[in-house]
Amino acid sequence: MKAAVLVDVGRIEVGDVPCPSPEPREVLVRVTAVGLCGTDLHIFAGHANYNRDARGRPIPLTDAPQILGHEIAGVVEAVGADVRDLSRGDRVVVDQGRNCVSEARAPRCEYCASGDSHQCELYREHGITGLPGGFAEYLTIPAVNAVCIDSDLDAAAAALSEPLGCVAHCADVLTRTQARYTMQSGPGGTGRDGGGRGERVRCAVICGAGPAGLLWVQYLRNVLGYEGVLLVSEPNARKRALAERFGAETIDPAARDPVEVVHERTGGRRAELLIEATGSGQVFATIPALIRKQATVLLYGHGHAGVDLSLLNQLQFLEPTLLSPVGASGGFERDGRPSTYVGALRLIERGSVDVASLITHRYPSLERVPRAFAGDHHAPDYVKGVVTL
Repeated sequence: MKAAVLVDVGRIEVGDVPCPSPEPREVLVRVTAVGLCGTDLHIFAGHANYNRDARGRPIPLTDAPQILGHEIAGVVEAVGADVRDLSRGDRVVVDQGRNCVSEARAPRCEYCASGDSHQCELYREHGITGLPGGFAEYLTIPAVNAVCIDSDLDAAAAALSEPLGCVAHCADVLTRTQARYTMQSGPGGTGRDGGGRGERVRCAVICGAGPAGLLWVQYLRNVLGYEGVLLVSEPNARKRALAERFGAETIDPAARDPVEVVHERTGGRRAELLIEATGSGQVFATIPALIRKQATVLLYGHGHAGVDLSLLNQLQFLEPTLLSPVGASGGFERDGRPSTYVGALRLIERGSVDVASLITHRYPSLERVPRAFAGDHHAPDYVKGVVTL
């Protein structure tokens, strides 16, 4: 089969690679769409390498080339001998993570047993930790990692179930965490010493309106029912327009200081919730001036290069609740399929979250993958790219 293979930092080659046949509990999926994620771009640029040896050391790409791509939709092409609930021709989205349930391990590790599947003791991930990903004609995965599409949803939109699933998992952690300010008012009033614990978030700030930030806007408004002030700081005009369409007020940080806008918009209170979705060190450094004391800060973006750790002094002084959930963790359906992916796909199918509007660039073949990584994501009109096959 053909695949786009990352053979070294900044170098992708399209060529033939072996196509593994499915084991008894597996299925062979013909890939139809793969989203281009920031994680892919970081690995491509050499800023990250999650394929590590037994001692946690990164394995160089020159020793172990990788097939990236973990936001995947496809069609079942063949099923293993023990698979009974999928058939050739079924349209599916893929949970790229291999955990205790997908590998039929018993007993489950403590993380899979608690629903934190992306923290599995023996976790491996297609397209990220060295297992072959979706930038290929075919992918072999455990059958329970394939979630059926129950509609005529476009494959490119369906592939975005994975990033929406990540937002859904983070939102679940956010709403379950006991913090001073919550998305819902807590019972019993003000809490300890009349201190206001359990107060509802009045102002939420999202730093960045890339795909993640735009999904967060919709999830807060349409799924969690948040009706308070929602401010999004984003320098790109097209992304700001989408954020406004989805229900946020926006700030152009090139035109106005977000700190001043947040101060004015909240009457000096500042934000009780901040979601950092840029991965920018410069943006991270502004967080202390944007949040109220004992606010909740959800760290969604990765990277944050170029800042000194001493900047944490000002943040720690405010006693925020810091959350750093990652991946599309969650429990499992009765048939073993990942609940978070099932829920995310259904939100897209019902139209509760609009992912199609995020897709600005489509690449209609594997031969276009090198171009997709070559810099299109820096273009002013770029929001999200998807490779379609």
